[in-house]
Amino acid sequence: MPEQHHSAGSCGLRRLELFTPLAEPSVDFYAAVLGWAVIADPDGSFTGWVGDRLAAAVRPGDSPCWHVVFGGPETRSLRDPSDVDAWVDGGRVLHGPWAPEPRAGEPCWAELMSSADTDDYWSAQLGWEVRSPSEEFLLYESSRRGDRRAVAGRLRTLEPKLAGWMVYFAVGSVAKACERVAELGGTVLVPPTSVPTGLVASIADPAGGVCALLESPPGWGGTWSS
Repeated sequence: MPEQHHSAGSCGLRRLELFTPLAEPSVDFYAAVLGWAVIADPDGSFTGWVGDRLAAAVRPGDSPCWHVVFGGPETRSLRDPSDVDAWVDGGRVLHGPWAPEPRAGEPCWAELMSSADTDDYWSAQLGWEVRSPSEEFLLYESSRRGDRRAVAGRLRTLEPKLAGWMVYFAVGSVAKACERVAELGGTVLVPPTSVPTGLVASIADPAGGVCALLESPPGWGGTWSS
């Protein structure tokens, strides 16, 4: 079993980061779909904000890919045996089960898509406990002062090429957001569908970055927050 680093557990996200060859068009796309206020940085990166909370950073990169950055006391990179990665960064967790309720446009969940059994790795590295609501799906949970809540999910996939972290953003209406995606040149990969997490859809931006939308989640993780 991998070395245990943080027995207290990571309790949420510091931020999400999208690396893409089309940074400015991509941030404009997400701003139009999710209602972000955008700030441009001198290095060609952009940040998208909902009120005073950072929703995501969009940075120049070779190919479109979302990265999750979990909060933790020690800044470091993680990579599990199946080659799925994540980052840990110090500082205040902005999005998670103990953070304020997700507003429209903000991250509201993260789900590991995996064809391999790497749960021991993530639970050891981030101090999570594992609960299995079903054979194909499980929850990674963290505890604070005896209060145990879901931080992320893991959905088993039989397609190794789909392995990675799926990031979710809250929207007021999944159907209306999907209409906006199509108007702006994006693609609705999975139309609005009811799943145990809530009403969701999967979309791709015009550059090929993929994420999920979750309608009006009552808390972090949608129905998993209750």
